[in-house]
Amino acid sequence: MEFRTAFIAAPILVMSYGIIRLIDGLDGERGPGAAWTIGHLAFIGALVAFVSVFWQMRRMTGGRVLATVFATAGTVGALALITQFSIDLVAGLLATDNYGMSMVIHQVRTLPGISQLAYDFGPYAFYLGQLALVVLLAVRRRVRVWTPVLVLADLATPFIDKDLIPLGSVLLLVSFVPLARRTAAVTAANPVPALA
Repeated sequence: MEFRTAFIAAPILVMSYGIIRLIDGLDGERGPGAAWTIGHLAFIGALVAFVSVFWQMRRMTGGRVLATVFATAGTVGALALITQFSIDLVAGLLATDNYGMSMVIHQVRTLPGISQLAYDFGPYAFYLGQLALVVLLAVRRRVRVWTPVLVLADLATPFIDKDLIPLGSVLLLVSFVPLARRTAAVTAANPVPALA
């Protein structure tokens, strides 16, 4: 995936997930079914795009140790979320109703380390890595000062109410468009050292 594409694809896929999630909940419960499956696939696609985004942001900062730590944390968090969404996706495919799906997820979560990795702690590395990279870019004056504010607002929306995910993804898209443009310029000139 091209890095420029990833900056646009990530928020659009998150928005798709958020909208599909709202549609899925119109009958009073979410999953299993087509909406559950498509929504989860969209979010997994977004997470794959975010991994590209993190490493390109690292490159835009100059590729130093701190940026590498943040990009690594974001990637680990993305992998944790991919694990979580994959568990939920498979549970939706195996179950015939919401209760059965919940039971499958519960059984998997009781396996040693899974709950901590995929649900309780691992995903926070995604959020912290993403925000830290954008703050680092702002400190280095690679992005406007409002960019971290928009990213933080996006990251906060699901914690306030998951129904706000589409709104948060719009804020993320607004913050990522300038990054996509800057990425194109950096890639063309190639002045920043790549990961060794």
